[in-house]
Amino acid sequence: MLKVLILGAKGNLGSQLKKVFAGEDVTAWDREEIDITDAELIIKKVNDIKPEVIINAAAYNAVDNCEESEEEYDLAKKLNIDGPRNLAEAALAVGALFVHYSSDYVFNGHKKKGYREDDERLPVNRYGKTKAIGERQVVSYSGKGLKWYLIRTSKLFGPLGESEFAKPSFFDLMLKLSREKTQLKLVDGEEISCFTYTPDLAAATRRLIESDAGYGVYHIVNSGPASWYEAAKFLFELKGIKDVKLIPVRSIDYPRPAKRSKYSVLLNTKIEPLRSWQEALSEYLSV
Repeated sequence: MLKVLILGAKGNLGSQLKKVFAGEDVTAWDREEIDITDAELIIKKVNDIKPEVIINAAAYNAVDNCEESEEEYDLAKKLNIDGPRNLAEAALAVGALFVHYSSDYVFNGHKKKGYREDDERLPVNRYGKTKAIGERQVVSYSGKGLKWYLIRTSKLFGPLGESEFAKPSFFDLMLKLSREKTQLKLVDGEEISCFTYTPDLAAATRRLIESDAGYGVYHIVNSGPASWYEAAKFLFELKGIKDVKLIPVRSIDYPRPAKRSKYSVLLNTKIEPLRSWQEALSEYLSV
């Protein structure tokens, strides 16, 4: 039986990870049980249970808040930089495999062919910077003997987690707005990346852990790039929503505090590709 510690266990992804590892010896911690920014506490509590695998699904992801507020930016740095470093240190101390999730936001979006696992990190906003530095923290332990997988993903959707802080996905938000609005403006032709179904990501994470794949960076997303407009259009067609007009706009016409990458598609060059996001979304909506 595999001894697994899951951080961020009540979040959208963490809740799916718990399901995927059901039947194993799982310890599931959320913010009530642990503060990943407290290095001493992390070392002590991880040493107490000595897991074989540590999976970090805890993170700060309020992209615009991070850009607008120094207090939020400080919190992002603590959760996305200090947290992974503390957990990597704890994993190294007990000889555990460390799995950490990162984001397509570490790239600037200038590569029209998409991004490979070894491409240079060039974030364009504060949130992306914290994720990029957090990645470097994990990678820096390679020379010290840490066993690690760093999984980049993007645009998560799926069942809402148990935490009161869990946020509805883009698709859930669109369905809510379709009941309140007669038209919706969505960015098209830009901010193109890949949607990722959390049950698929959780299952792929377990397969990676149980495989003999070399340690390092992996991209795990559902297949097929899409803009926000394209995704909403498919969703509305799938649900038969015809009384809401979708209006494609440019990023410049939809201003937000944080700059977004125009094309941050993650290329999966190392493992079996996941099914299309359209197929995954169809399953999600039928559940």
